Amino acid sequence: MKDDLIIPNHVGIIMDGNGRWAQKRGLARSLGHKAGADNLLSLCKHISKVGVKYLSLYAFSTENFKREAGEVNYLMNLFIELFNSKLKELSDNNVKVIFSGRREPLPEKVLKAMDEVVTYSENNTGLILNICINYGGRAEIVDMTKKLCELYKDNEITLEDIDYDLVNKNLYHELPDVDLVIRTSGELRISNFMLYQSSYAEYYFPETLFPDFNEEEFDKAILEFNKRNRRFGGQ
Repeated sequence: MKDDLIIPNHVGIIMDGNGRWAQKRGLARSLGHKAGADNLLSLCKHISKVGVKYLSLYAFSTENFKREAGEVNYLMNLFIELFNSKLKELSDNNVKVIFSGRREPLPEKVLKAMDEVVTYSENNTGLILNICINYGGRAEIVDMTKKLCELYKDNEITLEDIDYDLVNKNLYHELPDVDLVIRTSGELRISNFMLYQSSYAEYYFPETLFPDFNEEEFDKAILEFNKRNRRFGGQ
């Protein structure tokens, strides 16, 4: 990759296409999810090496609980395996892991694995990896609104205090705006992902299914990002 490229500070990836990847190969959907998880370690290491400071991954939405129970149970167990192995390996590479989303109704064993990797990596100073699990952009805005209402009710803030900065501080995490959102598989939807933080993000929709979205594919996204003229509504 060229040295003079602009590297987005915060990248979000909607990891789509695991099921179709498996279907194309005559495999069970679960094996597609496993292939997607197996792709994460090398991809995250590369993204960190490129110089991205924040990476948000859409792993499981609030709506995904509506899927067939067997698939949901498989994904919960896959998350535990992922958090206990691959994410801890990333932590050993100075990656700090955080999670965004509602804790309920995630199983206790999933929450335990999440909390352990957060504690394990909390002092790291490299890439901040934000895993969005049981996450929805609308749910995040609703939860933030409830927090502000409680603060107002307790006389800790006034109406005049409410601005963009205060809103951002009361989201699941105080993160910088997303610069680039990548949705794999060619689907042209944002699917309720980081609605507030992506107001001026650039969007990139490669047809590549997520298990095949490797380092080379990510570099293509960076090249495309550098072709965009980001005006932030000013022109």
